[in-house]
This record gives sequence, C-alpha cells and structure tokens, in this order.
Amino acid sequence: TNIMITTQQRMRIFSVFFFFCTIYGIIIAHVFCIQIKKHHFFSTLAHKQYHITCTHTPSRASIIDRHGNHLTTNKEHISAFLVPNHLHNSKTVQSFLQNYFPEALERLQKQRTSKFMFIKRRLSEEEIHLIKTSGSPDIHLLEEHNRYYPIPSTAQIVGMTNVDNKGILGIELLYDKQLAGKPSTYVLEKDARSHYYHFAKETIVQGHNGTPIQLTIDTNLQFLAFEELKKTVIQFKAKEGAVLILDPTNGDILTMVSYPSFDPNNAQSITIASTKNSTITESYELGSVFKVFVALAALEEGVVSLDEPIDCLDKTTAYLDGRQINTWKAHGIIPFSQVIEQSNNIGIAIIAKRLNAILYNHLRKLGFGNKTGIQLPGEQSGFVNPPHLWSKQSIISLSYGYEVRATLLQLARAFCIIAHDGYDVTPRLLLNNTIHIADTPLYKADTIATVKDILKNTTMYGTAKRAAIKGYDIMSKTGTANLLDHGVYNNKKNIYTCAGIIDKDNYKRVIVTFIKESARSNLFASQVSAPLFERIAEKLLIHDKMV
Repeated sequence: TNIMITTQQRMRIFSVFFFFCTIYGIIIAHVFCIQIKKHHFFSTLAHKQYHITCTHTPSRASIIDRHGNHLTTNKEHISAFLVPNHLHNSKTVQSFLQNYFPEALERLQKQRTSKFMFIKRRLSEEEIHLIKTSGSPDIHLLEEHNRYYPIPSTAQIVGMTNVDNKGILGIELLYDKQLAGKPSTYVLEKDARSHYYHFAKETIVQGHNGTPIQLTIDTNLQFLAFEELKKTVIQFKAKEGAVLILDPTNGDILTMVSYPSFDPNNAQSITIASTKNSTITESYELGSVFKVFVALAALEEGVVSLDEPIDCLDKTTAYLDGRQINTWKAHGIIPFSQVIEQSNNIGIAIIAKRLNAILYNHLRKLGFGNKTGIQLPGEQSGFVNPPHLWSKQSIISLSYGYEVRATLLQLARAFCIIAHDGYDVTPRLLLNNTIHIADTPLYKADTIATVKDILKNTTMYGTAKRAAIKGYDIMSKTGTANLLDHGVYNNKKNIYTCAGIIDKDNYKRVIVTFIKESARSNLFASQVSAPLFERIAEKLLIHDKMV
C-alpha cells in the first residue's frame, strides 16, 4: 500500500527537524561561548577552584651570646579572629564580645564590612578556653609565632618585637630583615571537592631563613652585673645606674647594663624611659674621672713630670686668674701624682692651663665628641667645648670634667686605650664583626706606664681605694659631678662614676660603674660607684676563674 505523506505531515516533520536543529545550534553556540569566547573567564574560575596560593613565613632567627646561649626563642601564641562581613550569628558574637572582649566589640562595630579582624592576640589559657567553649562558629583561633626573651637583663641591647613579630627596639630593630628572613610563596593544585588532597606544588617566590646574630655579651656576667647594679640603685635610692665591662684587647663588650630596665615579655609594663640603653643614649659631664686624661695629655706633652711639686694652696676654695675653684679637701704642695690620687681640683687646673687648647686635641683623640660606632640605635656623640667657644672658665672646667659631655661607652673606650698600651680599640657588640685596633699607639709607652702607676696609687691610697682588690692591679679613678638643673649646677643632684682597669698577666678588663641622683646627700663616688666597681670586679674574676 502506498503511503501518501500529506502536506500537513510534511510541515510537522519540518517543524520537528527545525526544532532540533535550533536546539543543537543553541548548544553549539553555548559551547563556543564557553570554550572560545569566555575561555579566560572560566579558566580563571577553574584556577581558583583547583589552585591555592600559600605563603610560608620562616621562624625568626635567634640572637645568641658569645657562648651560644639563646637571648631569644620563638614561641607559639594563640590569637582569636573573626570575619565581620560573614557572620553566621552576629548577635551571639556581639554578646560574647560584650562579656569578655569589650574593646574588640567596639572595633567590630566600626569594621562590620571588613574581611578580617583580630579579637585579641597572644591569648591566655583562660581566654582560649572561653573561646573554645563559647560554641560560636564565627570565632576562630590562629597559631602565630612570637618572640620570648629568656634573659630580661639583656632587654636594652636585644630589644623586642611587636605583635606582628617585627623588630621595634635594639638589635631586633636594627637587624630586623636579617633575623626575619624572606617568606616563600607556593601555588598548590588541589581536589576541588576536598581541601586535603594536593597534587602539585609550584614555588613562585623562593624565600630563605633568617640569619642568627651572635653578640659579644656574656649572659652570666650580664646577669651578675645587673643584680649588683640593682642592689646599689635601691640601696642609695638613686634614679638610675649603669655598668659596662669591656675586653680592651679586642673591644668586646662583655656586659652592658642599665637599671631600671624592662621585661620584653610583658609589654604592658614597658615605659619609654626604661627602654633606653643609657650607656650610649645619654651623655654627661662626668667630673673628676676626666683628670686621668688631663694627666695623660700633660705627661705626653711634657708640661709636667710625675714628681713635680704642685702648690694646691692648702685651701678648699681658691682663685686662679680670678676664677673660683672648689675642691673637696685642702692640700698644700704635693707631687703631681698625688694631685690625681687625691683628686685636687686646684692642682689639676694649674696643669690644665699649661696645656691650654692642646687639651682639647687630646680629648678628641681619645674619642670624646665622636660616636664609637656601636651597632645600636640612639648613640650620642657627646660634646667637647672647642677652644674658639671658650670663656676664661673653660680650661678650668675641662680640667675636672665639665664642659665635656661623654657617654659611658666613650669613657670605657678611653680607658681601653690606656689598658691596651696606648692603642685605640673600637668597641664591638657583634662577635663576627672585624676587630679594629689602631696600627700605631696614640701615646708613648712610658706615658701610658706612668698613668697606670698613678691609677694604681689612686686605687691603693687615693679616692678610689674602695675599688681595690688584693692580689690584682686595679687602676681606677672616681668622679662626682653636679648635674645641670634648669641651667644651674645643682649640688644636690649628682652623678657618681668609677672607671678602671683590671690587669693580671695577660688578663685585662675595663669596668665602668655609674649611679645617678641618689636621694641621700653628702655622698661621693668613692662611697657609691667605687664599692660597686669592687663587687662587680670580684664577681668578674670568679666568673673568669682568675682567683
């Protein structure tokens, strides 16, 4: 039977055919759009789903002392954060913060659209427990690396980091990049349905670990000196104090202590004043300890001999060229060596006038008025009044330590020159730094030997006899100075200094002790800083097994 296809049937077949062609056309166009026209968009979307970028920050490198003892360690701390623009239950979060972290709630109300906000960093165990038991899925805990400082007595040298583990004080600040290292950045390929399966890893930025820093400081000596200094400051009800111990043969700073200090592990207790390393950040008119350098200059220039009789006028107040000079005790005619031993202001002023402007040159040669170059921020250069600014009083004032301001480290360096037979030695704080010792001595050997003899006698018989230690050559000099108070020297505000050298065979050390503004009156450095020198020297010798 012949089947006849009617016109109506043909139309239906054509309509179905056209319908499917249209559908296939749409599909082909859509595929073209996805694969060709929008290729970049979907490739990027797939990349986001299958690839993650990861940054790895290395642990901060250590700061260690000369013996390898750690002055810093890295400690894990827990911090809490939330994502303000994606909170599941904002009322629960706000209620929790109101009860336990009200300061964070105030910040949240100002940062509702932000993608990240710390609630608190460095949480205590109690705070961690509170958050874990809060039941809020919006509060997250994060593990962070932070610094811990096991030797608080080194705080003013080592410094500290902030909550982001960036150096903000001391060595931590000065060598922040070296200690921090460089983070590495990786791209990981993962299963889109799971965050736990990673198939490939590509390094985008290759980082590196930080480099440790080794100091010349001896941790044990630092602690011993700190404890003795603290006792003395408390005993004399003083405002502050400091101690330095150096090896004059190479410039190594073995101890650098200031008190009051601070605990870098307790940021809330820190004040700006307590963070200052006063051995370098403060300069003072140090008084009679500078008579040593006047004697050194005078003997080198040949304007006086060791035994020359000097008429000190047998008075405690006298006039020289119309200028008044006060001294602590009256002396008549005494040898020049005893002028230093007995710390007579009148006698030393007579010798200083013979030197005149040459004294300025010697003080600058000894390093006063110049920074030592120590690797710590905040060092002062001090000041020596130059001759073109002198008044009639200037040479007299300079003779016993006024009109010259020096840091304690500059004073220690000058004593190192005497201890090291006239050779200039640059103080060194980093153990791997080059040792800098001058090729030629600044002073003749016989001049240095004579000054050492004077200092020995000053310690045995003079104003520094409380710094003496039996069986050792102790060469020291004290200084008691008035502080400027609103432009006027106040005899009730004093600083007390004792600087000296320990010498036995090939063993040499320089010690400087300093106490500022005791609440007690009528004191001299021989009563304050000299006994402190002696106690620290004894502990130093025991520590170094020299007894």
